[in-house]
This record gives sequence, structure tokens and C-alpha cells, in this order.
Amino acid sequence: MTSATKAPGLSLTGGLSLILKLLVLAPPKLLFNILRCYTLATLRGISLRNYAQCAFYRFALGNLTAEQIQFMAPSTVTIYNAWLTRRQSRAAAIASKNPSDKEAAFLASRLKLDTEPLPDGRSSLLWIGDRHRATKFVFFLHGGGYIAPALKGHMEWCARAYLLASSAAKSKSVDQEDEVAVAVLQYALAAPGAQYPTQLQQAADGLAHLFASGRVRPGNLVIGGDSAGGNLTAQMLSHLLRPHPAAREVVLEEPLAGTFLVSPWLSATLDWASVERNGGIDMLSPKPMTSVVKDVVGGVEVYEAEVREKNGWAMPMDLEDAEGWFRGLGKVVKEVYVTAGEQEILLDQGVAFADAVRRGNPGVPVKLEVMKDEAHDWIMIEGEEGVDGDATKRMRAWFTGVFWS
Repeated sequence: MTSATKAPGLSLTGGLSLILKLLVLAPPKLLFNILRCYTLATLRGISLRNYAQCAFYRFALGNLTAEQIQFMAPSTVTIYNAWLTRRQSRAAAIASKNPSDKEAAFLASRLKLDTEPLPDGRSSLLWIGDRHRATKFVFFLHGGGYIAPALKGHMEWCARAYLLASSAAKSKSVDQEDEVAVAVLQYALAAPGAQYPTQLQQAADGLAHLFASGRVRPGNLVIGGDSAGGNLTAQMLSHLLRPHPAAREVVLEEPLAGTFLVSPWLSATLDWASVERNGGIDMLSPKPMTSVVKDVVGGVEVYEAEVREKNGWAMPMDLEDAEGWFRGLGKVVKEVYVTAGEQEILLDQGVAFADAVRRGNPGVPVKLEVMKDEAHDWIMIEGEEGVDGDATKRMRAWFTGVFWS
């Protein structure tokens, strides 16, 4: 096993703590979380769908340490291998029984294991789709607070919202060779030992690697991610606009085709109205966010020093002048898409980011969608369920518009 796929171990104390949490703490906590989420959803007049999953993630993220989460969860590479193998096999079986199912036939022919290690030996590109045939690309940065690996929901999201956008476009007489491939960045997790700006360095290396391939250019590439992946997307946009001294500089010959940030985490503070308003219903709860900041950036003092120097690579929405920080973004990207749930604690951060980018860049189209029924990262949950939900359909519609409007 490589360092990228090897599961971290737990100390004796950490192992005993995990057992106690799962046997003693989990049952009442999960029941309480479910009842609270359902009660608040009912009182707010929103759909109850997905709030049981919300309660589960709330327990895991709020009660388990980073090491315990990583011990229990398969690595990003393992998840990718298992998901892609099953998804391809299922698509092939459906296509065999129903030859008229174009989507199944398309996935059966395009899904294959394809991993490209990056130079640092700790990160890699995991391909969904045929990168050798593709003419449009997505550089995908998964969420998980920088402490959890990607989930199959991220992979399914990529297949449904991006890969299948190309097959849908073909039915409208678009060039038969106009296809999409998604490069999912497998980055080093922040705890233990890979704190900021490690993931920015790996994302910059991954982007440079894509351009060096000769097939990918900025004008046929969209980059984006969810939650912490939304944070890493903002880091990359900032880096392209104002290179971080510790990461490889990437010079664009033209702006990126587009960027998306789903439920982005863009502030290290809890001084947002949506934190208090949605702290009881969202999958993210306020208290653990403080420890995550320590895991990710190596302590509040590291992040505060960057903010004092008026730099916003790590947490741009904590700058007094976030609008100024992102001014000139039109040189980096043509379109910006931000989504957030009205029931999530990070809502105000995403809205503030969209507003700052819009004010600082009048010529850049910025699409902001805030959905009443949704909490944090609904599109990922839809991917976990394997359904074409509303969030997935909206993402596919935006992506299709970027390339085939």
C-alpha cells in the first residue's frame, strides 16, 4: 500500500475512546440529532428528506476525532476504486438488458480505473471518464473538512452532473467527440501532519499537471468543490490571482471556463448569523468547527497572522476587504456558481463570497442559489443516495450552460 492509501492507525486510548463512542454515545446522540433535525425541519415548513443523513454526519463530525474518522473510513483512493468498479459493472448490466439506455451504455464504455500519481507522492488525480477522448474537463476538489476522505457521493455527483452532461449534449447534435472527464484530486488529509498550505500546494501541482498534458487548457476546464473543497477552490482562485509563496505558480493563458463552490467554508470565525440560526439542524455543528481550524491551519494564530497581513488564501471571508482581494477575478475565470442551503451554518459565508466577487468584478457572471429545503452539501447526499436530485440537476444545468449554451 502507498502512503496515499494506507489507513492511519489509532493509539490504544484512541481505539478505546472510539469503541465507547460507538457503543455508548452514538445511540442516544443519533436519536437526539434525528429528533431535533426533524422537529426543526417541520417547524420551518421544509422537506424532511435527507435530514436523517444530516443527523448521522452531525454525530460523526461532531464527536469523532480526525484520526477516528480516518481509521473508520476507507481512503479516497479505495472509495474511488470500489465506486468506479461497481458503477461500471452496474451500467454494463443495465445496457445489456436495455440497449436503448444511452446513459448506461455511455457510462459502461467510459468508466475505467485511471489514477495519475502527482510528483509529491502523497496526492494523485483520480479520473472519472475517458481523459484521452475528452475535450471538456473538471478539476474536482472534494469536501470533508480536510480531515475526511472523499465519499462515493462525490464520485456519483461527478458522473451525474458532469460526465452525463456530455452524453445529454450529444442527443442535441453536439459534436460526437465533445466529452467530459473529471479529475478528482486525492489530497493529503490535514490531520495528522498535512496542514495548510499542503492541499493548496497539491491542488496547484494537480492543475499544472493537467495543463502539461497538452489536452487541458483553461478555456475547457471548470474547477470546483464542496465544503472544504469549496475552500480549496477559493484558495486556488486566490492563488491564480495572487500566487501563494509556498505553492507552485500556475500562469493561465486564458481564463478558466468556470468555477463552482458548493456550501463553501470560507471563514474561521463563528460570527455569522446563519451559525446561530442553523446550528441545531445542519450536519455541521458550531463547536467542532473550532478544532477543525486547528487541524487544518495549525492553530488560530497561523490564520490570524495571514489575515493581519491582509492575505486571504486560507479564509478569504475573514478579510475586511474580501471584495478587493478577489478584484480582477475576471482574468482567472469566466463564470462563478455558488450554492448554499438556507438551513446550513455556512450559508452566510457563501452569500458573502458571491456578493464580494460580484461587487469586485462587474463583468463576471456570478450565479448564487440558496435553496430553502437544503442544509449543508445536499448534492453530495444525493450522490450518496444515487439519485438525480434537485441539486444535481441544477449543477448539471449550470455546467451544460458553461460549455453548450
